[in-house]
Amino acid sequence: MNGQFSVVIPARNEAQALRRIIPELNERYPEAELIVVDDGSDDETAAVASAAGATVIRHPYPMGNGAAVKAGARAATGAALLFMDGDGQHAPGDAAKLCEALSRGFAMAIGGRDGRAHAGFWRCWANRFYSALASWITGRRIDDLTSGFRVVDAAKFREFIHILPNGFSYPTTITMAFLRAGYPVTFVPVDVRQREGKSHIRPLRDGIRFLLIIFRIGTFYSPLKIFFPACALLFLAGMGNYAYTYFTEGRFTNMSAMLLLASLFVFLIGLVAEQITALMYQRRT
Repeated sequence: MNGQFSVVIPARNEAQALRRIIPELNERYPEAELIVVDDGSDDETAAVASAAGATVIRHPYPMGNGAAVKAGARAATGAALLFMDGDGQHAPGDAAKLCEALSRGFAMAIGGRDGRAHAGFWRCWANRFYSALASWITGRRIDDLTSGFRVVDAAKFREFIHILPNGFSYPTTITMAFLRAGYPVTFVPVDVRQREGKSHIRPLRDGIRFLLIIFRIGTFYSPLKIFFPACALLFLAGMGNYAYTYFTEGRFTNMSAMLLLASLFVFLIGLVAEQITALMYQRRT
């Protein structure tokens, strides 16, 4: 590890955890740039971070975890960016493993958690579902879609900074964006500690947002993966309705025609969207 990387920690009311995290980071990586983004905290988060020697960026009100990450990434000067949560779950010692993976040619190395690391049964299964869905859309196995512990190539990360959401689902977006852009991504097993303080994630609200973002990124980077299944369902529904009405009434109904035409339109829209995506990612010489 050398000084050519920046550590970005988004934090909201995490003064207790930062009292432990920042000194450990300073001890292990004294030459690294350390940035803490205080996302409208009500406690001493900014004061604790500043006293420990970190550069502090303050938001006047809570703007979201993603907004904090983007603010830190814009301010960072390192060639690589190490993101870790401010709740004390991520062990600073594991950062070396992530940076080592980046030195082997990966554009992003993600700290992958096992099932025991997720808070609660439903959070664990929800993450597995999101990871499986994202794996299908991207065509690449994703072990942990929502991990906030990762190291990325700074220049490549900034290519996608404008599409990152301001909420907690930024890891979902950036992971899928890197994979669909063809950048090499790897998952590195890491240990996860018990978090300090209260989680700001609301499972139902943020779970729905995660799902919508997966589909949004899917249609942005691999449209036919979304449009073709919808096309197939409409086509099968139309043919099924036609078969039923033909054998029961001996006729072709308007409903069958509407379903089959809808199937055709969805397919054509997906095809056009796929071509637009290909043009967008065409390498310029």
